[in-house]
Amino acid sequence: MNTATDSADRHRWLTDEEQRVWRSYLHATTLLEDHLDRQLQRDAGMPHIYYGLLVGLAEAPRRRLRMTELAMRSKITRSRLSHAIARLETNGWVRREDCASDKRGQFAVLTDEGAEVLRRTAPGHVTAVRQALFERLTPEQQKALGEIMEIVAEGLQPNEAGADLPWLR
Repeated sequence: MNTATDSADRHRWLTDEEQRVWRSYLHATTLLEDHLDRQLQRDAGMPHIYYGLLVGLAEAPRRRLRMTELAMRSKITRSRLSHAIARLETNGWVRREDCASDKRGQFAVLTDEGAEVLRRTAPGHVTAVRQALFERLTPEQQKALGEIMEIVAEGLQPNEAGADLPWLR
């Protein structure tokens, strides 16, 4: 019995074309995230992840979310979220509030100062996103990219209880 052949038979390796697409995806997403991170650091002194947290709070009712909900929406661990919120609190952009119905629960709340930072920062960020992504694609490519990313995201976000997802840790 040839174990090398058995191993190859059990694994479906990427074709050359799949490998090209995969590496292009990794390269582009790394460059895009770095581009957006640098723009936000330069314009607002915050990383892209913090901007996303502020946006999530700005879009929430009463500009507040339970920490666990914010972690889930942001797709980050609760530990990383706690660290980020502490930094945003230091800047005066977010505050924490205890949850009256759950002694262990806390809310993250966007402050007026945080909303103002977001208001000032959003136009530059939108311009950076538009220039880096949307202006490089045709409307048909934009639609296809959106459809593809929805399919990928749907397949990676299990709905069953007990799923091993980072933001539940």
